[in-house]
Amino acid sequence: MRDKSSEDDGVVLKAMYGLKDIGDIESTVKDGKSFPMTNLAFADSNQNVNDIPENQKMPYSLLAKGETPQVITIEESTDDQVEIHGYCESPCKKCLYNIGIFLSFGLLLLLVKWFPQWRVWMTCQPCSVATASVLILKDIHGSITVLNVTVESVSSSIPPELVYSRSVSSISSHSHDSMNFNYSPFHGLSASEEEEKRELYGPNNIAVEVKSYFYLFINEVLNPFYIFQAFSVMLWLFDDYVLYANCIMIITLISITIALREVRHQQITLRDMVSRSNAVTVTVRRQDGVFEDIPSSNLVPGDVLAIPPHGCHMPCDAVLITGNCIVNESMLTGESVPETKTPLSKHDDESYCPLAHKRHTLFCGTEVIQTRYYENNRVLAVVVRTGFSTAKGELIRSILFPKPLGFKFYMDSLKFVVLLFCISALGMAYSIYCYIERDSPIGQTIVRALDIITIVVPPALPAAMSIGIVYGQTRLKKQKIYCISPPRINIGGKLKLICFDKTGTLTEEGLDFWGIIPTTEGKFKELEHDVNILSEHDLLKVCMASCHSLTIIDGEIRGDPMDLKMFNATKWELEEPGSDNTKFDLLNPTVIRPSTKKLSKISCNGPEGDVMLAQDTNCDDKLISFPLSPTKDNSLLDEMPYEVGIIRQFPFSSGLQRMSVMCRTLGSRHMDLYCKGAPEKIVSLCLSETVPVNFPELLKDYTLQGYRVLALAHRKLDPKLSWHHAQKIKRDQVEKDLTFLGLLIMQNTLKPETTPVIKVLKDAKIRCVMVTGDNVMTAMSVARDCHMIPESDRIIVINGVAREHEKSAHLSFEYAETLNLRNSNSTISEAISANGDMSPVLSTFVDAVPQHYHFVMDGKTFGVIRKYFPEMLPKILLRGTVYARMAPDQKTQLVESLQNIGYVVGMCGDGANDCGALKAADVGISLSDTEASVAAPFTSNIPNIRCVPIVIREGRCALLTSFATFRFIALYSLTQFVSVLILYTVDTNLTDQMFLYIDMGVITSLAISMGYTRAYDKLVPERPRVSLISVPNVVSLLAQVVFLTVTQVGSIIFLQNQKWYEPVHGSKGEDEDIFPCWENTVVFLVSSWQYVAIALIVSDGPPYRKHFFTNYFYLGVLFCVSAFNLFLLFNPFEVFATIMGIVKWGPTQHLMFRVTLLLMVLCNFFLALAFEMLVVNSRWLRWLVRKIKNKKEAKNEYKRIDKALSADYEWPQVNKTVYESGPILISQ
Repeated sequence: MRDKSSEDDGVVLKAMYGLKDIGDIESTVKDGKSFPMTNLAFADSNQNVNDIPENQKMPYSLLAKGETPQVITIEESTDDQVEIHGYCESPCKKCLYNIGIFLSFGLLLLLVKWFPQWRVWMTCQPCSVATASVLILKDIHGSITVLNVTVESVSSSIPPELVYSRSVSSISSHSHDSMNFNYSPFHGLSASEEEEKRELYGPNNIAVEVKSYFYLFINEVLNPFYIFQAFSVMLWLFDDYVLYANCIMIITLISITIALREVRHQQITLRDMVSRSNAVTVTVRRQDGVFEDIPSSNLVPGDVLAIPPHGCHMPCDAVLITGNCIVNESMLTGESVPETKTPLSKHDDESYCPLAHKRHTLFCGTEVIQTRYYENNRVLAVVVRTGFSTAKGELIRSILFPKPLGFKFYMDSLKFVVLLFCISALGMAYSIYCYIERDSPIGQTIVRALDIITIVVPPALPAAMSIGIVYGQTRLKKQKIYCISPPRINIGGKLKLICFDKTGTLTEEGLDFWGIIPTTEGKFKELEHDVNILSEHDLLKVCMASCHSLTIIDGEIRGDPMDLKMFNATKWELEEPGSDNTKFDLLNPTVIRPSTKKLSKISCNGPEGDVMLAQDTNCDDKLISFPLSPTKDNSLLDEMPYEVGIIRQFPFSSGLQRMSVMCRTLGSRHMDLYCKGAPEKIVSLCLSETVPVNFPELLKDYTLQGYRVLALAHRKLDPKLSWHHAQKIKRDQVEKDLTFLGLLIMQNTLKPETTPVIKVLKDAKIRCVMVTGDNVMTAMSVARDCHMIPESDRIIVINGVAREHEKSAHLSFEYAETLNLRNSNSTISEAISANGDMSPVLSTFVDAVPQHYHFVMDGKTFGVIRKYFPEMLPKILLRGTVYARMAPDQKTQLVESLQNIGYVVGMCGDGANDCGALKAADVGISLSDTEASVAAPFTSNIPNIRCVPIVIREGRCALLTSFATFRFIALYSLTQFVSVLILYTVDTNLTDQMFLYIDMGVITSLAISMGYTRAYDKLVPERPRVSLISVPNVVSLLAQVVFLTVTQVGSIIFLQNQKWYEPVHGSKGEDEDIFPCWENTVVFLVSSWQYVAIALIVSDGPPYRKHFFTNYFYLGVLFCVSAFNLFLLFNPFEVFATIMGIVKWGPTQHLMFRVTLLLMVLCNFFLALAFEMLVVNSRWLRWLVRKIKNKKEAKNEYKRIDKALSADYEWPQVNKTVYESGPILISQ
């Protein structure tokens, strides 16, 4: 559980004059985080919350929604779910709390700093949220936040409807006396109305505070780890252990300085990222039609914002109501392709929704490159969301408050530290007993007892554990992979499943034009790779040249890459009359024409034999500057060039899966509609007689080969359709009864690195899943081509239909053809369903479900399964391999659903629409260096998925290094613990120089150098077993402690049996330990060798790290430490003996004794190494553990589901329909 301090947090309670009995909970933002805001209604704003009359308090029914008044839940069953507990201050409890602070010498303040909810429990009593002065919030991740309640007054003129909403969520029907939110008209707000709303919504700021170094320093040093270090340093200084204490202090200060610089640098980076939309001047329209410049921080929902002609950075979310905008949304999507935003239709009955109407919404943080407007009118947009409620605000909030890490290794390390504290308590008791027996002074007894804590729980433990992460981060950086969240490196070593985006990640970034297949009289013609074979008047060619959203920016045609490839294939020209930012409507339409020096001439009848007469009574286009009406002079008609004007554009909609344009050819008396989109959607809108009968088979052939196929269609519109009518007509009135023109085939090739990397991951038993916005058939083909789905495995396509009216939601499971049938003569039995959706290929020759199969589905089906079939979701997730047509939020939901069944999930995307999934994944790897990648823990400059196995290998290496370092430090502390207890028994101790040599010269140098071992070159199926409290690890630690204890005790016994041995003679009541002496010399020499032995034993090599002897830095340290140990053992110079505090002896004095000590240490090492190899790492130990535990089920849920599915040969029932109401199966 992650706790947060509440020093500066607060909940604002808005008091509304003249209103009574009104209450609700809403979301507000304090310091960038979403918290509930309670609105209280009472007459006097100066009243205290607790003094509110009962008849003016919020009704419990509104607050609690059926729950107890003291606890309420908002945003239930969503990712933003928050449980709120209400408390009010208790004078009696607060008095006792202050007494506790005094008696604890302020330590209680430290505890409530770490656990702020404790202060609430100790000073407050539970009460209704309606009357609470303090709130405890618990989010869905278990994080705790404490908020103090304050009261602000709100003007009574603010309508109560707006008090309960942070944004304009429905502007089609929501209205009240002071403001009308209907689509038309939008007159803007007066200055007074804006001020009143600002009281409610707050300033339009995304405030990312860059805290001072002093504030960061205080917060950092109050961390429990640094508090323990400070305690240890003070204890050592008191005990005159000055040198080591100063070393630790210097290292700690350096560590804190580096950490503070990194934190502040990230805060500055984030602040700079949002600064473009803060503190700028904007122009708004007032109710009287006057335009006024105001600071962007003053914007509130309902303001009418004027977009500058040459663009800007949007300071809020706004819906476009007049004019067009060309926008770069790379900050939010990671894709720098310009998007054209069109105004929201005034005649649309649908309620406004930011996601559904994103084509009309200008999102905060995006860059408006330029605007297009009609005559002298301005481009206007209505503000709908401000501050942290905007799309950019939500992104920044997710970065500021990420989902807490719940990595088992870190949880185990905390448990192990608690165990070490328990061991230190036993050692303290024994040391107190020893010193009391000798009548030692109280001061010395206490210091020696406290010393035990710093020995058993070394302050350097957390720093030592991070060594592997630091080296891993450095190695990743050298390979152009950058990590902004180092703890995620260790998690990368436990990845079990990787989700991949397709376009730009598995395949090349863009689509290349490959060919067209025209139709004539309802029949397909031959495939053509060159569009220019067609005549300039061919409708298919005109459709390719006109049906797009391209625009000219700075003299260059810009837009969607696929549209650009399609247009360039025609070799036509695009012209936008006037300057870039003027007159977007059809008084000056966009014109396309063949790119020839001598333009084609058209006859007076035009390409279709129609003549448009100037005196046509149904035409009101006489003022149009584009000369659509020929003169009566036939000579002028003969000179008229062949040009097509784009009258209106219906932008691409992911829901409709198509786009279309209304055009008029110069000299024609009618308009034409050209449409392109998903083949299954376009065909459903076409006249059946124009669609070739072999369309399903041809479509299947190309999609299964990995091509992106689009269908093109045309419709000749009624000549009576005027220009003004064309601007108002709904798209569904013209997008019907189309004539099928043919297929456009685009090629999206795999990156050369994709297939080998997928093979490496699959060989390592790491599941690979594709999550893409592309269509099902193309995604399925790419999965086959890169061997994500092996050729021998079957594919089952799931089609879901949501509940509609009286019809229940249902799922159907159908076989798709396998890849080896790609070139067969079989056809799709049913390509298009009644509602226009394409059904996958049915394979009826196999009835039984094979053992190896993969589910494929689209985003709509995934949504149906989550909503209506939650009990079936885990089973489908286990076999799901391809998820197509997935929206950005669905990608995030998929990642979280996989995590819920026990997978450690990685996500790799190119930044386009993957930000949410990259953030939600345990390990997110962005292949894009755009601003959106700041949400991903890893950013790779390697433009392909080769970075994924690198991150996993380095993660495994770092994880094993952290595990080995933890074991090394734990065994070192226990070894020193045993040494000190032995010496306490004989009334002596290690000298300060001995401690310093062991701690700095041996342990620190070995810990730093052992982490330098590089990652192993190959990925293996087995993941690192690094549970600190697992049976093998516990057995290993206990055995090592036994070996080293026996060796040290044996060396003392061997010493005491020597004829020349003289025991320590101390006097009772002395306050100084006795040294040098034989006991501390022998224990020091033996333990110095034991530390080297421990370092070698924990230095595991393949298959996660290279052999330790490939680490030359480590070998050098081992050699130096071993050489110095030999020097101290056999021939210490007198000066060294004096400095170290060991007994002076000559080179030949007691030589056999010293050789025997060395042999005892070697026996200790080889015995411990044999035990590790033959027992700890053996299979029979794991088998024995399983037998003892009698483990019947796997720990991870996905393994239990897999076992159940492997035994269930009847699920799924292919060619059956499953309804949500129960197992009602209908054969198809």
